[in-house]
Amino acid sequence: MPVAIKDNICTRFGYTTCGSRILANFTSPYDAHVVERLNAAGAVIVGKTNMDEFAMGSSTENSGMHVTRNPWDLDRVPGGSSGGSAAAMAARIMPIALGSDTGGSIRQPASFCGVTGLKPTYGRVSRFGLVAYGSSLDQIGPITVDARDAALMLGVIAGHDRRDSTSAPNDVPDYVAALKGLPKGLKIGVAREFFVEGLDPEVKQAVEAAVNQLAELGAEVVEISLPTTPHWLAAYTIVAFAEASSNLSRYDGVHYGHRTDREGDIIDLYSRTRAEGFGQEVKRRIMLGTYTLSSGYYDAYYLKALKVRTLIINDFAAAFDRCDVIAGPVSPTPAFKIGEKTDDPLTMYLSDIYTISVNLAGVPGISIPCGFSQSGLPIGLQLIGRHFGEAALLQVADGYQQASQWHLATPEVA
Repeated sequence: MPVAIKDNICTRFGYTTCGSRILANFTSPYDAHVVERLNAAGAVIVGKTNMDEFAMGSSTENSGMHVTRNPWDLDRVPGGSSGGSAAAMAARIMPIALGSDTGGSIRQPASFCGVTGLKPTYGRVSRFGLVAYGSSLDQIGPITVDARDAALMLGVIAGHDRRDSTSAPNDVPDYVAALKGLPKGLKIGVAREFFVEGLDPEVKQAVEAAVNQLAELGAEVVEISLPTTPHWLAAYTIVAFAEASSNLSRYDGVHYGHRTDREGDIIDLYSRTRAEGFGQEVKRRIMLGTYTLSSGYYDAYYLKALKVRTLIINDFAAAFDRCDVIAGPVSPTPAFKIGEKTDDPLTMYLSDIYTISVNLAGVPGISIPCGFSQSGLPIGLQLIGRHFGEAALLQVADGYQQASQWHLATPEVA
């Protein structure tokens, strides 16, 4: 089976650039855990896919290499940061691909490109060999045509790895065998906070239609509440950027990667190397993260964000007392035009408003196609499950896809 993998997953062949000039010629001395699993299963890894630099972005416009375009409309973004993998799947260049998800980077591009994208539970898939952005948030997952292929891929890459201290020692179920249609007595929760101002009417209509179809298939729809929703973006931004500041301090021009040619002392070496190698968005996140971790601001920002994160986890726990799966939008809008949001970082960050809580809580989430806008752009339905509840998510997603055709649609370039 040919497989494409996102370029922040280490391979001994070729380069691992993370879409950054600072790693333009970096060759990893080892394979990531998921690459070892793929090789052992007989997969053929044919190449690396483009991404936002160090996975920091929602459009793949932040790549230090080139801009990736959406196969459904070449003037629009494919989403990010796993935009290359999602675009490859939408164009049917590959039958299966891997991405990584720190705040929606699998699910949002899957939604924009009309394919299926699964973000597993934190710890379900080893992060060994995944170049770190936000270590408490990052997770590798599959981007595929449908839920069945996602189940097949997850069965290959999931499992305990002693080299990753956050890897869970849980047994890996047979995800494919669990695909037997919607389970009886299924309760789907819909949060009232999802359907507020800012949600595109066409996205709202498509998501509601998908939930109604699940109800027609036998699911019970219940209203739930996630009260911390207004605080998701602030908490995520502080936690993710702080971890990025720490993780990216290793790129100094001394150990590996790009090194400035300009002469100077050690401080000049560090600063010039980073100024030349990092893009604007990466610099922005490093500076904001460093600020929140600095003396006098740690308690006011970072510590408070961690407390809010605990409240978010509690929100999901309370919601799952009333339902089995939560359904809602993936992104407030369909794919936007290239260059439309590059000058407005806050608006860009809001593209992930519905996905970031899944990473903060560590629960699994999946995006599946559920419709199109009037202009022919794909729209995704997000399903969120309990910790290590991937089997149930995939079962619901597969049940929906057996009764719909949205995931089978392909753009003209396919």
